[in-house]
Amino acid sequence: MGIEQRIEKLEYYCSLMLDMITPEKKPFYALVIRYGLTKEEVESILHLCEQLSEQYKQQKEEGFVIFTSLFTQFASALHPNLPLAETIDALKQQQLFVPLMTEFQRLLHTFNE
Repeated sequence: MGIEQRIEKLEYYCSLMLDMITPEKKPFYALVIRYGLTKEEVESILHLCEQLSEQYKQQKEEGFVIFTSLFTQFASALHPNLPLAETIDALKQQQLFVPLMTEFQRLLHTFNE
């Protein structure tokens, strides 16, 4: 079996696994697969979210009530293939960075009004 056939087989298996993943349980991972992100790109997003979550927690403790700068950092650093609102929803539904993503959802709602 040639390399191209092996790659096609792997891509086919990945598409089957994507169908097996219940998007309701792991929506962020489903997005990652659907949009073809690499391991490094996903790690970069998760690292960014960890940093922003720490900043969010710190700013909240300091009495901040507006977190637009964190949202802007997230939106500008997010992989260009990932839709912003869908990514925020997926991260929250997968129980990743819930307080931060809840704030981002609120900000998105405010911007869309």
